[in-house]
Amino acid sequence: MSTVEGMETTASRYLRRWLGIPRSFSSIGLYSSGTKLQLTLKSITEEFKVTKVRQHLMLQNSKDEKVRTAKVDIRTGRKWSVKETIQEADSRLRHSDIVGRLAIGRQGLDVTPTARWGTASEEEKRCLVQREVLAMEEDSRMVKAVGMKKQGSWVNWENARQGKLGWNDIWKMEPFRLQFKLKSVYDVLPSPTNLVTWGVTDDPKVLASIADTLEKGIKKPKKNTESLRFVNFVKEGEKGHKVSVEGSGLLGTATDWQMQADLKERLVFPSEITATNKRPDVVLWSMATRQTIILLTVPWEDRMEDTYERKNPKYQDLLKDCPQTGWKVWFFAVEVGCRGFVGQSMWRALRAIGITGAERRRLIGSLCREAESASMWLWRRRRADKWKDNKH
Repeated sequence: MSTVEGMETTASRYLRRWLGIPRSFSSIGLYSSGTKLQLTLKSITEEFKVTKVRQHLMLQNSKDEKVRTAKVDIRTGRKWSVKETIQEADSRLRHSDIVGRLAIGRQGLDVTPTARWGTASEEEKRCLVQREVLAMEEDSRMVKAVGMKKQGSWVNWENARQGKLGWNDIWKMEPFRLQFKLKSVYDVLPSPTNLVTWGVTDDPKVLASIADTLEKGIKKPKKNTESLRFVNFVKEGEKGHKVSVEGSGLLGTATDWQMQADLKERLVFPSEITATNKRPDVVLWSMATRQTIILLTVPWEDRMEDTYERKNPKYQDLLKDCPQTGWKVWFFAVEVGCRGFVGQSMWRALRAIGITGAERRRLIGSLCREAESASMWLWRRRRADKWKDNKH
């Protein structure tokens, strides 16, 4: 297996170069048959396993008694056992025989009839075992893809139909178009976020602008250190007491604010508050008043609400743990879209924190410009590369 895996590594390296995709491009995108964008490439390791399984079954089920009793040992090395693989495939097939045929999506029952293990002939069983070995390999790829934050993001495209690129499609497609399609599906385009992750460029501009403004707010002289109060709802006919927080906000309730932002260095949540592996974009805390402010940015104009609903529950445990250690926590999830639009949540969060007036307007304008320029950079980069390819 080590020799075969080495051959596949070498072949994959040349395939990536031929397709014009980076070396970091996962082999899942090259060989998987369950991704949203499938290529007609076969894994050498996968074919090796299927070949060994076929060879073992042919010898084991041979019509010649001498061949069956010869006890020929199929050499596969120590990393992988053909007998154990066949036993696992056999168990899976027997289990599926008990469960029965499943309807996929909107398909009706028995729309795609297949041979059943209990009634299959020896030849059909050999074919079933080989297909099951391929399915086992694909399952292992899917498990790996789920754990990949970037290149595995396509697993969440629930309503997207699978696409296949056959050899005719690959030969006819322009090189730039093929590269862009593969890179975009597996999120390896040189986007500003990826460039930051790869260490090619500096910090994300949007988050850097927020952090810079908050840092200036921390350093400003505080007029008072009173606890922040908000307007409460009152019953009909009663008068409420309106309390202004302009100019002070949460930053005005303490003079020892500290801040961390998820920029150059990986953000580690302050251990003096609570122990967690969550990484919000910005966290501020005051030891004197035992308060913490957590800021989380949410992207995309057309999916702001969906993204907020998905991200917000992930931090609920953290929000419950902070009060248990005696800390008061303020959590703000703010939206900054890639087209240069800022959600109302950002406007309200800044006011509550204490960034108001002209300073708030300048920050909102800066966020809009940075988000828009980053998206425009991607678009221009795409157009420039296409023009360069056509020119050559």
